[in-house]
Amino acid sequence: MAHLHKDIDFTVSVFIVVNGRVLLHTHKKYGMLLPPGGHIELTEDPNEAAIREVKEECGLSVTLIPPRERPQSFGEKGLKELIEPFYFNIHEAAPGHRHSDFVYIATSESDIVVPEHAEDGWRWWSKEEIEANTTLWPSVRFYALAAIDEVTKRKSE
Repeated sequence: MAHLHKDIDFTVSVFIVVNGRVLLHTHKKYGMLLPPGGHIELTEDPNEAAIREVKEECGLSVTLIPPRERPQSFGEKGLKELIEPFYFNIHEAAPGHRHSDFVYIATSESDIVVPEHAEDGWRWWSKEEIEANTTLWPSVRFYALAAIDEVTKRKSE
C-alpha cells in the first residue's frame, strides 16, 4: 500500500502463537525477523487491518487476544468496541518516515502457513529459539516472548 502521509503511517504487527510457538519471517525490505503486519488502510480499523494483514501474508485466520476484559457492546449506534493492542510504539521505518505501530497478540486454530510469496520464509519459533537468537531486535524479542507467555498463561487458566 502507498503511504498515507509522507511523515507517518499507522501500522499493525501481529504476534501469532500456536502450540507455544510464535510466527516470524525475514522481512524482504528490512532484512530482519518480523511478525506479519502492515499499513492500516483508510477504510478499516486497526483490528480489521491486523486480521487482513495476517490472512494476506501467511494465510492464517486469527483471533486477536484482548489485553484486558472489555465490554462486548454498549448497544450504541455507530459505536464499535475494538480489541486494544498489547503494545503501541512509534519507530523510524525509513529516513524521515515513521510508523505508529499497534502490536497485537493472536492465536489461530491452524499452524499451516500459506505464504503470500513463496520466498517469504515463514517459520514457527519456540521460546528457547527466540531467547537464543542474537539477530532479533530487542523489541521483536520482547514482543515475541510476551506473546508466547500470554497465550501459555491463558491456556493454563
